[in-house]
Amino acid sequence: MHPVDSLQTKAVSFSKRPETPLWPCDVLVPVCAHDGPFLHHPGAHSIREKPPIVAELRRVSIFSAPHHHHHYHHCGNRPNTALASMPAMYDVPKPGPANLWPGAGLDDWLAEAKQCHYLPEPVMKQLCEMVKEVLMEESNIQPVSTPVTICGDIHGQFYDLLELFRVAGGMPGETDVQAPKTMTSVITSEDIEPPTEIRNPRLRRKLKDGGGAASTADNDDATATGDGDSHTGNTTEGMSGTSQSADTRFVFLGDFVDRGYFSLETFTLLMCLKARYPDRIVLVRGNHESRQITQVYGFYEECQQKYGNASVWKACCQVFDFLVLAAIVDGTVLCVHGGLSPEIRTIDQIRVVARAQEIPHEGAFCDLVWSDPEEIATWAVSPRGAGWLFGDKVANEFNHVNGLTTIARAHQLVNEGYKFHFPEKSVVTVWSAPNYCYRCGNVASIMTVDNNLESKFRIFSAVPDEFRHTPFDRRGPNDYFL
Repeated sequence: MHPVDSLQTKAVSFSKRPETPLWPCDVLVPVCAHDGPFLHHPGAHSIREKPPIVAELRRVSIFSAPHHHHHYHHCGNRPNTALASMPAMYDVPKPGPANLWPGAGLDDWLAEAKQCHYLPEPVMKQLCEMVKEVLMEESNIQPVSTPVTICGDIHGQFYDLLELFRVAGGMPGETDVQAPKTMTSVITSEDIEPPTEIRNPRLRRKLKDGGGAASTADNDDATATGDGDSHTGNTTEGMSGTSQSADTRFVFLGDFVDRGYFSLETFTLLMCLKARYPDRIVLVRGNHESRQITQVYGFYEECQQKYGNASVWKACCQVFDFLVLAAIVDGTVLCVHGGLSPEIRTIDQIRVVARAQEIPHEGAFCDLVWSDPEEIATWAVSPRGAGWLFGDKVANEFNHVNGLTTIARAHQLVNEGYKFHFPEKSVVTVWSAPNYCYRCGNVASIMTVDNNLESKFRIFSAVPDEFRHTPFDRRGPNDYFL
């Protein structure tokens, strides 16, 4: 079996869990049939940039309805009659086209985006131009001050992105923030792995009761530590522990689109926030912010289905070209989508990379969005077909040379939401798409870094069925790995 084929087999065999909790999420694939099999070394074959014939694509559609039909329904197995009687604050955003009046501005666009509405084509193109102008002013490595919330892959899971913001304490500019729909836990950076169970008796009772709002007495003790477990020292928090500092910033580590049902709405919301609060949100480029990859994994076809043409997809791809390559938190935490490159020894070398282009097939730019940490000493060829595997010695040396404490990255599914790599915890993977592809069953996390450079991880689950919609024709599991 081809090495990459075997790698994918691990991803599809959900009935048999892989030994490692860290899964590669994708491999680089050719977009034309005559480009050959999966690439297994950077630069081994070229990949065509132009959209190929649809029949030759290795693409699985999740949008089978014509572009002028929009059918959605709740995900639950049976109608939730209680939902209709819920307070208005628990109304579930219903997907569909935005209803904007002439003269509507950025705040109106943002309000529509929060409701999972996609903007009219002219407005979307205008938004893309606004965001491009903001991104042009940012450096390849955007400096970020604490406090900051670092978020991993989103992959078009719009309703889980809303949950992420609720867990984080709200979007920039929000004053009336709903409580998370799921129970959340907070784990300090002193722990190598997340806890396997919640030991706090009050929190266990709340989980047993369905995670409802706690009593006043429970809220008073919602941030208590566990039951004295000296091995883990884990700290667990209830729903009340989600307040956000007024100046909290967000760093999103890329992969906003593809695979999920609402890539367009997800990226629209993030762009609206970037245009409205440019200093409060940093968008780092991932390997899926690419013309080639989005033609294979869903975003291209989603835009075609919702607009009837590819013009919005093209406008979004132009925004992709200006996304930053990395962010650095108070000079100590480097935030990047994938990992390191044998061509980069200092962060100054990242600053001079020409980023306003499609992601190359090899080289430093490619490696930043495709590489992965691995339990090796130095370097190895990546089975993804792009980037490299880098080891303990490489990460430690890079951090030492550049005065860093940690490299925060995403790019790989982690069943427990986050994972430290190597004995020195020199690299951490943050994953923010719970129940990835609507079938993996994993939890997600966000990493918070406070003014004292202390980091914590907020763990959360996918929102319950009654708090999300899904396209009518996609009631079954997502078939991207099939």
